[in-house]
Amino acid sequence: MKRQSKDELCCSPGAPSAEMTLRSLEGAAADDELAKLAKAIGHPARVRILRLLSRKEARVCSQIVDELPLAQSTVSEHLRILKKAGLVRSAGDGARIGYCIDFNGLRRLKALTAII
Repeated sequence: MKRQSKDELCCSPGAPSAEMTLRSLEGAAADDELAKLAKAIGHPARVRILRLLSRKEARVCSQIVDELPLAQSTVSEHLRILKKAGLVRSAGDGARIGYCIDFNGLRRLKALTAII
């Protein structure tokens, strides 16, 4: 069986999202989106996971578990929340799923918080 490289563990980088207009950064929908993103990063463990992944290295859950004092099930749940919020992407099959930062999600978070 061929072992996947780190680059193959995660999906290819997403295309940069279209320019964000001021209108897309304000209003009820933008407020709801910002609240969802803030909730996703509202736990120190999720912030640590984002910092680990921001090194632009794909990692599987077990590699993240090795770097944090958390159980595998806890790390998996944090990754699920970050992925649902659009801050993390995943790719792979079976037990070897690679996780990467979703830079479009981070750009969106930065843009939404920049106008507060």
